[in-house]
Amino acid sequence: MTAPRQVLAGSTYLVTRRCSERRFFLRPSATTTGIFRYVLAVAAERFQIELHAYCVLSNHFHLVVTDPHARLPDFQRYLDGLVARATNASLGRRESFWDPDSYSAVRLEDAAAVVDKMAYVLANPVAAGLVRRGSEWPGLWSDPGLIGGEPLLIERPEAFFRKDGAMPAVGRLTLVRPPGAEADAAFVERLRRRLQDDEDLAAGRLDGQGRTFLSAPGVLARDPGDRPTTEEPRGRLNPRVATRDVELRVVALRRLREFARSYREALDAWAEGTRDVLFPHGTWLMRVRHAAPCAASG
Repeated sequence: MTAPRQVLAGSTYLVTRRCSERRFFLRPSATTTGIFRYVLAVAAERFQIELHAYCVLSNHFHLVVTDPHARLPDFQRYLDGLVARATNASLGRRESFWDPDSYSAVRLEDAAAVVDKMAYVLANPVAAGLVRRGSEWPGLWSDPGLIGGEPLLIERPEAFFRKDGAMPAVGRLTLVRPPGAEADAAFVERLRRRLQDDEDLAAGRLDGQGRTFLSAPGVLARDPGDRPTTEEPRGRLNPRVATRDVELRVVALRRLREFARSYREALDAWAEGTRDVLFPHGTWLMRVRHAAPCAASG
């Protein structure tokens, strides 16, 4: 059985989703970028998801978000589904858009982990050997300078969306400081410094390997049906939590193990016909789809 997700209100996550077969279906273009930006804005508003950082590369995307009301699965299903349908239509294709594995959502357990992952997301185009600075990425990339500023008003793209349809004419894309940094005026500058350090480290690693950056024109020249020529590493870890604090990591992993144990026991009882069994706090699927009773927090 696939491990159940524990969805806790107020959690901050690094979210990742990859395209099928690592294809470049999200390769930057006016149409593709416009679709993703608009759907992201609408989805975040609809499900009250707080956006902190995002980057859409040619065959995957990363988000750092906070989920105040435990609605991440709804948000992700809406975002993934609409981006896939609209982008597939623009590319003239019908087949699977996303990798068959579900999205990854790594819970960030402390403020340091949040900054780590925000910098990771924004430095991703550099680490991938595409451009020397994240700001040079020709696709969707969140400028740290927009954090805490006014919302970006994103007009509904003409591609795929009907003028007289139910989708809003304008989406509001807002970048906010993460929890705990709401009143921290120096947060953006610290993130910029950390991002530059990560970019310099990635660029130095590439230089040491004798490699050069593909560059923005090289990215735009790729066909959306292409994929990387390198093989994806196998057997990589699939983390559920992130923190540099060893003790905090132990506590977080123990919480997940206990959640999984309690969930399995409740699910077994449910399968046997017991409808008043109490699922553990953070249960999402059984609560939403079957109105299963769940324990309160604490």
